[in-house]
This record gives sequence, C-alpha cells and structure tokens, in this order.
Amino acid sequence: MRRRSAPRRAPSRARAPLVPIALAAEERRRLRGLARGRGGGQRALALRARIVLDCSSGRSNRAVARHLRVTAQTVGKWRSRFLRRRLAGLSDEPRSGAPRSISDALIQAVVTRTLHDHPPDAARWSSRRLARELGISQRAVLRIWRAFEL
Repeated sequence: MRRRSAPRRAPSRARAPLVPIALAAEERRRLRGLARGRGGGQRALALRARIVLDCSSGRSNRAVARHLRVTAQTVGKWRSRFLRRRLAGLSDEPRSGAPRSISDALIQAVVTRTLHDHPPDAARWSSRRLARELGISQRAVLRIWRAFEL
C-alpha cells in the first residue's frame, strides 16, 4: 500500500510589523505643503508626501494604497525611505546612465548667445553656426533650444 504525502504548502512569509511614522510639527507642515504641489515635476513629490501623511495616521500600507490608488509596494517603498532619511528620502535618487556631457555653464552660454548676441553678418544664430562657435554639436544646440522653448 502506497502512502499519500501531505500536500506541500508554500513557506509562510511572516510580515514584519509596520513601523509607525511619528512626525514633528515642522515635518507635518512641510509635507502638507508638498502634498498640495500640482505642477508636472511636483506631482510625484506630492504623491509621496500624501503617502507619508496617510501612513502617519496609523493606516496599513494596503489601506493607504487603496485610498491613494497606488500599489502597496509603492507605499512600502516611500514609508521605508521616509523612515530612513526623513524628508530628504522623498526626493529622487540619482539614476544610472552616462553623466551629462554639457555643463550648466555651456547651457547658459547657448541661451545667452541666442537671446542677447547676434552673429556679425546675420540677424540671428543658426544652430550650426552657434554649435561651431561654442564647440558643441548642432543637436546639442537644438536640444537646449527646445528645452528652453527658444
């Protein structure tokens, strides 16, 4: 007679208890200000601030996620980042990739020349001519112009 083995169960993952977030009055004031941000670059920071404010009220990650319509993993990420680094943890961390090859000073030079200087024999700069003058590529000049809506 053959013995039947019991069905295997997945190992249980014991969840660590949530660490409560206690906010100082100044932190709460700054988070409320950030949570009101509506601009394009401020939208992500505003969401992170709302997550931390909701977490500070004692809600679970799942409850906060449902309330703000994000995933529980997102809430967990920003809760732990805030606990580790406080307000500084809410800003974006540097991303991977090649470092910028054009400095802020060079960008400023392109914008300044475009707006305030004229080439000797023309009414305005062409991208090729300005690139040759400053020693950068024409594509770089065009990207800068597009970024500054010139």
